Amino acid sequence: MIITDTHTHLYSEAFDEDRNEVISKAIDLGIERFFIPAIDSTYTRSMYDLEENFPENIFLMMGLHPTHVKENYFEELKHVKEQLATRKFYAIGEIGIDLYWDKSFLKQQQEAFVYQIQLAKKYKLPIVIHCRDAFDEIFEILKQEKSDDLFGIFHCFTGTLEQAQLAISYQMKLGIGGVATFKNGKIDQFLSQIDLKHLVLETDSPYLAPVPYRGKRNESAYIIKVLERLESIYSMDTTLIAEITTENSKQVFGI
Repeated sequence: MIITDTHTHLYSEAFDEDRNEVISKAIDLGIERFFIPAIDSTYTRSMYDLEENFPENIFLMMGLHPTHVKENYFEELKHVKEQLATRKFYAIGEIGIDLYWDKSFLKQQQEAFVYQIQLAKKYKLPIVIHCRDAFDEIFEILKQEKSDDLFGIFHCFTGTLEQAQLAISYQMKLGIGGVATFKNGKIDQFLSQIDLKHLVLETDSPYLAPVPYRGKRNESAYIIKVLERLESIYSMDTTLIAEITTENSKQVFGI
């Protein structure tokens, strides 16, 4: 059984004390593929170091996270563009709009999202979307940019059934992680109505740890708890769910 964590920040400072152990523990459980989203230029070197240490398991994305779209966002987007021109990446991400913490950079976030979608089209790469309190704004841009070569993952999906179906109509897989195990997570109430072919697994570690680890540091090994939750939702063996969702991730990332 090969399990894919399609979204994990393994370069995060939260893992500075035990990063290798965390990755090795996950690999021992069958979690062999880790897709690593970018945040901003300050993390690029750490991402490359991670890839160098685990070349068979680590697959990097490049992008500017919406909460890091600030006054210097032109410079950050230039960095994204420069990195894409120099080496292989597997997605543009994570990108999108986040209005939870701060709405003052909405216009710049929208500009950065569109710009990076266009880079994804240029390089024929998937996008990995970050959306928080911004479904309408995200869907407005997806509608505007919709095309055969726009596809990817709606990371950490927390919307309604209708929003899930809309995301799927834009050729997005739904990233399912710890939220599916939360009592107030809500998505577990309708997930059974979504075909598994539209889902990929993720942790978003070190964030959003699943029950029973909620509130603690998340790690890729805990994706097993997400698998177990999906087993009860779909009445399907975890091995089969892992197989289907890993195949879905291969369709998205091309590897």
